[in-house]
Amino acid sequence: MSQTLSVLLTGASGQLGQELKHSRPPWVRLYALPHTALDIRNPDAVHLHVQSCRPQWIINAAAYTAVDRAEAEPEQAWAVNCDGARHLAEAARQIGARLLQISTDYIFTGAQTHPYPPLPPEAAERHTSQQPNVYGASKRAGERAVRETLGEHALILRTAWVYSRYGHNFVKTMLRLMDEREMISVVSDQIGSPTWAKGLAEAIWQALARNLTGIHHWTDAGVASWYDLACAIQEEAYALGQLKRTIAIRPIRTQDYPTPAKRPAWSVLDKTPTWRALGIDTPKHWRLQLRAMLRELTLPSVHG
Repeated sequence: MSQTLSVLLTGASGQLGQELKHSRPPWVRLYALPHTALDIRNPDAVHLHVQSCRPQWIINAAAYTAVDRAEAEPEQAWAVNCDGARHLAEAARQIGARLLQISTDYIFTGAQTHPYPPLPPEAAERHTSQQPNVYGASKRAGERAVRETLGEHALILRTAWVYSRYGHNFVKTMLRLMDEREMISVVSDQIGSPTWAKGLAEAIWQALARNLTGIHHWTDAGVASWYDLACAIQEEAYALGQLKRTIAIRPIRTQDYPTPAKRPAWSVLDKTPTWRALGIDTPKHWRLQLRAMLRELTLPSVHG
């Protein structure tokens, strides 16, 4: 881009927020705010920061993502994922800015076995026969709030199974357990698509460069179960010398590992329209992205 784009980023200390900061293009002037600097649950604080920065785009990467804890803390999840998103959308509308709302595959309940198209949240709600978990329901409500407030000036970007060298995530947890234990058990009947946050961040900058709006999906290409992903993590990390040995990984059913929040059995998202919109002919497979992320990862960050 030949012109500078002013962008306000919330949730800047999270996995995606960190990758967005590190991959910021030179044509972006970025105001990166961690949750300690901006609590999006506070509408006055949101409006104050937005009015001060007056960005052309707001990227809302702030979220309540503790899926199981949300079942016991629904008010907190809704305050961040729905009310917080609405506060940002209202502030964006006041200054004529656009908003990119990061959402999730968990808005779907996983009842079907083919990729979910980028349906609007109200259609997604009619599309499923049961309510998603609290986290998914709150994120879907946040999508609705953003769309109702901003209409065509909003970009909803759903993603899934995000990991990074930053923060806490499945990949780093698996590496720790593989170092500590002789065997681990991993669910094999939940199917989705892993997503490296760095690739997601790069896609977001492309989307803003193209002024993309509407509803879109982004994950890495391909599908996997959590068990498949765990096996790949071990194979790749061992080959890179990040694990001293390999251990047994036992596939188990969801019913054998009960959790407070019910996860979708199938949450594969259809990314084809997004790849087309971004001019991507050969999307990167999740296994290649996992390998690239592990190469960036150092042992102190794994155990830290």
